[in-house]
Amino acid sequence: MSTGLIWFRNDLRISDHEALKTACEDHEKVIGIYCFDPRQYEKDRYGFIKTGKFRAKFLIQTITELQKNLDSLNIPLFIYQKKPEEIIPQMISEYDIETIYFQKEWMQEEKAVENAVKKASEKVDFNSYYQQFLYHPEDIPFESFQDIPKAYTAFRKACEKKAEIRELIEIPRAIAKADISNETKIPNLKDLGLEDFEADSRSAFPFKGGEDQAKNRIKEYFWETENLAKYKETRNGLIGTQYSSKLSAWLANGSISPKQIYYEVKRFEKQVRSNQSTYWLIFELIWRDFFKYVSLKHGNKIFKLGGILDRDLEWKKDKNKLQQWINGKTQYDFVNANMKEIATTGFMSNRGRQNVNSFWAKEIKQDWRIGAAYFESLLIDYDVHSNWGNWMYNSGVGNDPRDRKFNIESQADRYDPDQEYQNLWLKN
Repeated sequence: MSTGLIWFRNDLRISDHEALKTACEDHEKVIGIYCFDPRQYEKDRYGFIKTGKFRAKFLIQTITELQKNLDSLNIPLFIYQKKPEEIIPQMISEYDIETIYFQKEWMQEEKAVENAVKKASEKVDFNSYYQQFLYHPEDIPFESFQDIPKAYTAFRKACEKKAEIRELIEIPRAIAKADISNETKIPNLKDLGLEDFEADSRSAFPFKGGEDQAKNRIKEYFWETENLAKYKETRNGLIGTQYSSKLSAWLANGSISPKQIYYEVKRFEKQVRSNQSTYWLIFELIWRDFFKYVSLKHGNKIFKLGGILDRDLEWKKDKNKLQQWINGKTQYDFVNANMKEIATTGFMSNRGRQNVNSFWAKEIKQDWRIGAAYFESLLIDYDVHSNWGNWMYNSGVGNDPRDRKFNIESQADRYDPDQEYQNLWLKN
């Protein structure tokens, strides 16, 4: 009886999952594995823990739900607090694994882990899949990744005109129950070296992790409140759960796929209404794709000081300025409020992210990579491509053709005219 292994990474769902579906079709028995890789809970070169408590808690909740959902398919999920290259070869040997199925990744850290697993694993096939895109890499209207346009608009228009979005992949049928004992346990925050915490009542992101939770959010935001229909007008909001879809965190760890969101928007357009707001959510999903293609094109340049433009700008590294920025002690209350929010909740609005980035990189000209690394540590919805792509973009070393700098006072006047947001975070 052949056995397949699903190695879960940032694809923590059972629906619209090509690797899972293929494994269930190709094998009588399937088992899953997820590794809380210790390297992701260590400090980076700037002194920030790579995966901080906010994202880690969301991830623990997600894995809990994934294990439950896989169990409904008779697939056990083994969970280890070990490096994948240490435990996967043992799994191959113990369970006579023939093939490993996983999501294709391409950035340096992810490829290094994949290569280490392959090097340590003998007599096993590796099958990987691009399953984190709206527009699949095989379907985009460019001959190679090197032909990806520099500007988002050109990319979007070409894809909208010439590319089709693939159909959703059905959840596989339950397979025969494997006679396998699984004694592994999901770690808690303390196990990961992090402190537990209570969610702040002011948080704009009070949600839990997991595939079912993502679907619940779509049900609420699209169908129960119909807030999707006014997304374009409210998306620059700052307070509360309803000003934007808040789907980014589930997208980031693959609890939901962009295709699932796309087809749900299309269903909403057919059954309720179609307007600029419904299109704008798809517009933002294409932005997400664009940053993934930017990293596919440029690789590790997205982590370089000169960015993808190789710009030789003068950057500073002032530790006092860093602490002032982190602690919300700058000259701008709007920046301070946003920095208090991310430090307290692990979340910040898109409008806030642009302003605090612009202040850090454009106004006080501090090394933009330090800001990006701080966000990586704190953000619940951290995604390597979107985070580093946006930080490059707003720091003048990425894909912004206009190289904009935000006027923070006018931004505050426009988006927080009554100082409601600033008071929420600075006077409590």
